[in-house]
Amino acid sequence: MTPITEVEGRRLPLSNLEKVLHPATGFTKGELLHYYATTAEVLLPHLRDRPLSFLRYPDGPDGQVFFAKNVPPGTPEWVATAEVPRSEGPARMVLIQDLASLVWAANLVTEFHTPQWLIGAPGEADRLVFDLDPGAPATVVECCEVALWLRERLAADGIETYAKTSGSKGLHLLAAVRPTSSARTTEYAKEVAVEAEKAMPRLVVHRMTRNLRPGKVFVDWSQNAARKTTATPYTLRARAEPTVSAPVTWPEVEECRSAPRLTFQAPDIAPRLQAYGDLLAPLFDPRNAGPLP
Repeated sequence: MTPITEVEGRRLPLSNLEKVLHPATGFTKGELLHYYATTAEVLLPHLRDRPLSFLRYPDGPDGQVFFAKNVPPGTPEWVATAEVPRSEGPARMVLIQDLASLVWAANLVTEFHTPQWLIGAPGEADRLVFDLDPGAPATVVECCEVALWLRERLAADGIETYAKTSGSKGLHLLAAVRPTSSARTTEYAKEVAVEAEKAMPRLVVHRMTRNLRPGKVFVDWSQNAARKTTATPYTLRARAEPTVSAPVTWPEVEECRSAPRLTFQAPDIAPRLQAYGDLLAPLFDPRNAGPLP
């Protein structure tokens, strides 16, 4: 019998709570739901008003993994949705606006991915993002070196950046910017990525070409495009271990000498929140939104 729980007055069936989703640690679906429920206070602001893309892994990372943007079949009528313009025609997407919707989406077993714009202004970016992706044998250690260069470069333009792990191999850098077109933020991000490659040619590549990337850090500027999304802060990732896209401090970035130092799993997040709060909270303060040059 499928257990039913009530969240903010909404009745939710929760299925397969004992199913192991992250096999390296035995982390179950019940633990996944607990993680999202207890992290909701900091996660929800990063989801709210941003159309959600689902990367679902209902049988764990070794099962079927699929990406979906449209409203899933069977979505409750009380879950907020919105029409989103796309080049191929408008689509209806989910908005996670409250705890009940978050628990419903978590029960589908999904990574949360969101764009750099809000539903009220599609294609008008209020975030700037760089995805630093290491090509083996490079690791997050090399990503940290590149992140520090990018922090200083962006600061020269009056843009303050914040870091989080990708939850996979690399780092994400985020900044609040005054609303401007996604095309402009993409253009600016590419310009900075090209500068980074020129400054650190042995370490950085700005092109996606796979054979250029071994031993280097790919500075992915393209996730600023209106159609692209990035793993939302605090989302679990579809990995053998329940790794999280976790905000980190700049001293942690500066002091990183080995990849495990910047690998965080679901049980690590509550103590980090107790110690630091949401390290990305400044992104929500309009006073911290810098203009693009």
